[in-house]
Amino acid sequence: MAQTLRPNSVGSLLATDHKPHPLQDTLLAVTLVLGATAIISSYFDNLHLLSSWTGLVGIFTGAGGQFISETTRERFGLILGLGASAVGFFIGMAHGGLFGGVIG
Repeated sequence: MAQTLRPNSVGSLLATDHKPHPLQDTLLAVTLVLGATAIISSYFDNLHLLSSWTGLVGIFTGAGGQFISETTRERFGLILGLGASAVGFFIGMAHGGLFGGVIG
């Protein structure tokens, strides 16, 4: 009956270690904002520069955050932002790319 006295913190997807992680949380927020910007701006053909560049920066930010993340909550949010950044990046590349119409 000892298990009834302990809270089950292992089963939670967003479990944390109850310690502050300011760098990881900053990278998480930046990656989510960049991913949202990339995916929303990819709906418009004329914003391909914005969607491709924010997607590319979001991919690198999310990948760097994955290397230093310490909790499942951080990894979960980083993967969401990383996926949104990648989708926005690829759609932006399909609409004109990183330098489409600016160079050449």
